[in-house]
Amino acid sequence: MSTADTVVTTDTDTAGTAAGTTDTAATTATVFDVGGTYIRRAEWSREGGLSARTARPSPSFKRFPAATVAELRDMMVRELCEGVPETPAAVVGISFGAALDHRSGIVYASAPLWGEHSEPYDLRAALTARRGDVRWHIVNDVTAALLHAAASAERGGHRKVLLATISSGIACRVIDQRERRIPVDGCGLQGEIGHLPVGAELAGAPVELPCDCGKPGHLAAYASGPGIARMAQALRRREPKRWAASRLNLTTADGTGFETALRHALDERDELAAELLDAVTAPVAAVLRTALCLDPELDEAVLTGGVVHGLGHHYRRALMGHLTREGLYLTSERTPDWLERRITVAGPGEADGLAGAGIAATAGVPA
Repeated sequence: MSTADTVVTTDTDTAGTAAGTTDTAATTATVFDVGGTYIRRAEWSREGGLSARTARPSPSFKRFPAATVAELRDMMVRELCEGVPETPAAVVGISFGAALDHRSGIVYASAPLWGEHSEPYDLRAALTARRGDVRWHIVNDVTAALLHAAASAERGGHRKVLLATISSGIACRVIDQRERRIPVDGCGLQGEIGHLPVGAELAGAPVELPCDCGKPGHLAAYASGPGIARMAQALRRREPKRWAASRLNLTTADGTGFETALRHALDERDELAAELLDAVTAPVAAVLRTALCLDPELDEAVLTGGVVHGLGHHYRRALMGHLTREGLYLTSERTPDWLERRITVAGPGEADGLAGAGIAATAGVPA
């Protein structure tokens, strides 16, 4: 049975698709993956998958610091609308990097795009006002990645699948494969772990850093891409002599970008880089440990996102180091590989938000 046979639409789109029905008419769509750094675009078909990929910088508050949130949103809407061909009955799927109501598509907040601003925004209405000829389908970017990952044949027999993305922001989603259902709370939300309060340490002492949302001590403040860079600066202030002598410092001093420099330093077994990675993966391990403790039906926790893929095998090794040292009570002692078997890293193209947006637009979203 195909994914199109098993998932349903949960929102009401601009062409009047009723909640809880499957949009079987559309087999192709223009798809977007909107993140804090880039807007990726492609064409999607059920038969051929993705084609004609492009990417442009996102209109975020970091790229346009003088712009108001209203101006940033208008730039976003214009960018998306101009990227849709002028064809009859155009269908668009959007994987959007924001906390949004899974039922209605109302966007609550996006720290990577708009900082601490959290006034609800009806993105679909704004898009429809500019392009009323388009059938718009909007899902959270982690939901989109999960839809794609969960559709693989290898996960067909799983009870539940968790997907966590570690990138410019952090979030996760869980799908019940048996019921094809993504449960949500009364606000239509699930898995906004990036804004959970957590503890973090550097050089043996607690550290508290601000999150992009404006509040201190959130998981994303330490473990997202920007969070790791902030942690590096905090480590530099705490350990200036060690930092000066580290491979990480020498590589960045040559003009290499921080993310690339960190990977190179880890490849060369730089002690300070390893200490930094250990510090930023500790709170992520704590969240995953809790999730797997509370829900043993999670048959797989899939990790994806720019940080995970950028740091390669170093990231999972550091994460599993925490879970090996402090795993699940009794379970880790009696079945040492229980956690090892459940935590995986998505392979190339395995959890693509663009593909998930295509699935959402042409097959629907689990209710």
